[in-house]
This record gives sequence, C-alpha cells and structure tokens, in this order.
Amino acid sequence: MTAQGIAPELPELPELSVEDTRSEPAPPPLRASEARESAAAFVARLSPAPSARAVQNLVLLVSELVTNAIRYAGGVTALSFGADHRALHVRVVDPSPAHPQCRVPDLTGQSGGFGWPMVLRLSSSVTVHRHGNQGKTILATLAR
Repeated sequence: MTAQGIAPELPELPELSVEDTRSEPAPPPLRASEARESAAAFVARLSPAPSARAVQNLVLLVSELVTNAIRYAGGVTALSFGADHRALHVRVVDPSPAHPQCRVPDLTGQSGGFGWPMVLRLSSSVTVHRHGNQGKTILATLAR
C-alpha cells in the first residue's frame, strides 16, 4: 500500500509448478496484513494448487509468526515462502536471538499468549535457528 492507500501494481509473476520447487522471497512486512497478502499471492501461483485448508493454515501461520516478530523481536528482516509436492514452507527472520516462548494464554484478550502455541499446532515442523546475537530464523512447514 502506498501512503495514499492505493496498492501498487505488481508485475505479473509466472505460475509455480511442483517441478519448480523453490523458495521465493517476499518484501519484509511492516504489518501482519502485508505478510498475509504475500502468502496468498504465493499460493495463488502454485500448480497444482494446495488445498483450501492448507492455504488458510499458511495465511494464519504467517500472520502469527510475523505478529510475534513485530511485537516481541523488533520486526521482520526477511520473509520467504516455499513449496514442494508435500508441503508449504515459510521462513521468517527477525533481529532478536530470543527463542519464542509458550506462555499461559490471557483469556481476557489483553496480552495474548495464543500465537506460538498456534504456530506449533498448525505446523508439521518448526525449527528455530539462532544467528548468535544477530537474530534468528524460524522455518515452519505445513502439509500441502
């Protein structure tokens, strides 16, 4: 979105086939909504298309990972998506070396506590790679 609230026109991108398995970077988002848009654009170009459930789960997963990075880790420094014939992948890099923490959810809605457990539940695998004191990469995979 531009400052005037108009979405910039993006170049037409090729459809991605399963044989064309690769990781594709997305612009580092400033808001979770931008990450959701990037995730939806990525899966819209996959052929064959993932299941509707996988798409919904990926969008939710990306939203939670990016929200956590913005709220607790100082933002997102890199975001990328990937796919193969079995799975969808998302990689989020942030500047904090701190490992995400599970905490008791706040049922009043004041302070959260739902995001990281949701990430773990939606994903078939999650890995956290620390880069010394220079941040971390979270790689989450979910069934296609």
